[in-house]
Amino acid sequence: MQAYQEKIEYENPLLSIKVWQAKRNVEGTFNWHHHPECELLLIQKGLLDVDVAGETHRMEEGDVVVLGSSQLHRDRSYGGPLEYLVLQLDLQTFFDQSTIPYLQYFNETKVPLSAMNYIFRENAEARRQVAECIREIYEEAHRKESGYELAVNLLIKKILLLLIRNDTMGYLANQDRVERIRLKPVLDYVEEGITGRVTVEDACRLANMSYYYFVKFFKKSMGLSFTEYVNFRKIKRAEQLLLTRDLSVSEVGDQIGMPNMAHFYKMFKRFNQCSPKDFQRKMLAWGRK
Repeated sequence: MQAYQEKIEYENPLLSIKVWQAKRNVEGTFNWHHHPECELLLIQKGLLDVDVAGETHRMEEGDVVVLGSSQLHRDRSYGGPLEYLVLQLDLQTFFDQSTIPYLQYFNETKVPLSAMNYIFRENAEARRQVAECIREIYEEAHRKESGYELAVNLLIKKILLLLIRNDTMGYLANQDRVERIRLKPVLDYVEEGITGRVTVEDACRLANMSYYYFVKFFKKSMGLSFTEYVNFRKIKRAEQLLLTRDLSVSEVGDQIGMPNMAHFYKMFKRFNQCSPKDFQRKMLAWGRK
């Protein structure tokens, strides 16, 4: 049977996550599927097999598995009580200006995120701490107390930190350190020039690379082309302005260096699946709940 793409619906538009508790009492296999979001599973009760990247992970109570963006995976249950937590999230949205250099650790251009599952097999304490983070995220999202979005954001960042600091194989923390250092002036340039015109020519000069070498180097290191990355950062700034400043959509476009409204709308819809105005309306309506 052909694999299918699962569409993840976020309950809270301010948080690019979906977290819920799944329960099964019968034996069965979910077909191969994928989604742009990465995923973490935490078994609370029972037995579950998860197939990903040519490996089968036999999971029991307390076990955790991580699946990368768009990685094909499926799972099998064996009957009897089975309960587990599912956390799906768009990692890109959890990196801000101060943490954006670490986005490179999770770009999966060389190593799929599922390779990090060795940490959970070999390091019981890391597994326990990540499991606790998943439980707390589920509880925060379920209770929805004041400020829970901040709590969820911090817990997700803690999971990422635990992966980096416990990566003894060097898949994340020690991968291409020289490349990341070489790109720092470019990333700073993008952030400082987000309100104006950011050019690949200027970026090439800052990195001291030829155009053709730079565009390949950047894509390999970041998992996004330079143009895609600039657009991503500009749209993140636009989201902030739409929610915090009394500006029209055209004024927001000017503020992020996208005065062409057709281009602004196209880029905004690519990252948010809706127009800037619909985004603003949806976010503000959620905030009033």
